[in-house]
Amino acid sequence: MPPAAVPDAVLTTPFTDYLLRNAAEDRPAFTCRTFPGPAGHTLTWPQLLARVRGVARELRRVTRPGDRVAIVARQDLGYVTAFLGTLYAGRVAVPLSVPNGRTNRARVESAFADATPAACLTSKDLVDKVPPVTVLAVEDIEPGDAEPPAAVAMTDPAYLQYTSGSTRRPAGAVISHRALVASCWQTTQCYRAGASTPLVGWVPFFHDMGLVLLIGTPVFLGSRSVFCTPMDFVRDPLRWIRLLADHPGAVTAAPNFAFDLAAEAAPGLEAVDLSHVNSLLNGSEPVRADTVENFARAFAPFGLPRAAIKPCYGLAEATVFVTSAGDEGPTITELDGEPRVSVGRPYGQRIRIVDKEIQVSGPNLADGYWGRDDEIAPGGWLRTGDLGFVHDGQLYVTGRRKDLIIVDGRNHHPQDIEATVEAAHPSVRRAAAFGVRDGRGEGVAVVAGCTAPDAAVETAVRRAVSAGHDLPLRALWLVRPGEVPRTSSGKVSRAAARERWWGENGHHD
Repeated sequence: MPPAAVPDAVLTTPFTDYLLRNAAEDRPAFTCRTFPGPAGHTLTWPQLLARVRGVARELRRVTRPGDRVAIVARQDLGYVTAFLGTLYAGRVAVPLSVPNGRTNRARVESAFADATPAACLTSKDLVDKVPPVTVLAVEDIEPGDAEPPAAVAMTDPAYLQYTSGSTRRPAGAVISHRALVASCWQTTQCYRAGASTPLVGWVPFFHDMGLVLLIGTPVFLGSRSVFCTPMDFVRDPLRWIRLLADHPGAVTAAPNFAFDLAAEAAPGLEAVDLSHVNSLLNGSEPVRADTVENFARAFAPFGLPRAAIKPCYGLAEATVFVTSAGDEGPTITELDGEPRVSVGRPYGQRIRIVDKEIQVSGPNLADGYWGRDDEIAPGGWLRTGDLGFVHDGQLYVTGRRKDLIIVDGRNHHPQDIEATVEAAHPSVRRAAAFGVRDGRGEGVAVVAGCTAPDAAVETAVRRAVSAGHDLPLRALWLVRPGEVPRTSSGKVSRAAARERWWGENGHHD
């Protein structure tokens, strides 16, 4: 078992010190893979440090200590140098998505309004698409050679992690330098990762999972990060699997839906060797037992060890990491007649259950939300808003308190209803279930993506929910696949679905 607490030496070493340490060796640091073809672009540790120093030099020219710097860039090496350069300059990074599409533009504008950044680092072709502040194109910044890292206190903010907004307007969790290194340590301890462990993936850098695993942890370890874009994954989920095969010993992470997509695509995979994969972290949204089983079965012929699949749990307010399965791999337990997937044990922090709510304490916690006075962890304990229980020493997550649906005094978890809807008919895809209220009192409504909507599908869904949960649906909308709204991290946004379909159709609570 790893040590019970994060060592003091870790909690007192600034993150940028690891950049200086790594630059002493001329080894590959970050590789951005591009498709089609085997093309990739790599920075060594000395090259990365030079680019980071260049970014820091320019930021010091146009901003002051404590200023926020928005990062609105494509998922490439420029994003990496922008984020690390901001920390190196002693400014507060605000990692954000590219403002493509109405939803992403709204998220970026909301974050700008909240964080009030003094400058924005962006990709050259996006300069005209970001809000009006001092804008620097990362590609135009010349490397530096003598710029020293800023002197920072470990309690100083390193960056603002904007939550994905599944239940409310996005808020910026304040992640200190101390919380960042603590979370990196926790991750590496759980998966026994070291300087020779590749970190591989596609999860977006503006999301806590992608940021810490693909940028933070490689710097902390002095290992190598190999990444592609989320769109590259969506276009061909097997690109993710091939990257794992190409980098033995890799640690990777993705939300549950990605495991489903990869398993569905598995029949098209050529002969690859997955026997040396270290860990595939399944987190960021509820982990489903059938997903774990289907993924394990799909890739077992390629040598993937079942124990490499590691269901885990985390949240932005804990920097990212809270609990994970360890060497034992996934634990699935039949509880109350349903298979439940454990999300493992904590590493370097503590958890407790209070009134069914999961609470977390540890050095990886955020210090609060930017611009707000409310304490994020009163008494040292973060109230996650997630519901769960501990069984045989392992944590099981059952849902979110705000999403909990109460009808006639009975509690219903929306993800359970969503699973029933998605299994009710072959043409049904992603579903969002949420509580509603009208003249008849509390009820349940569902929006479901469907490839061939008709009366038979609607009947099948309604019957399945009635039989499985003893609930009549107050409303059901069958929409085109992809129309069920998601958060920036890929989770179903029940709040957005409720607002759009229940609200726009003239219903009032």
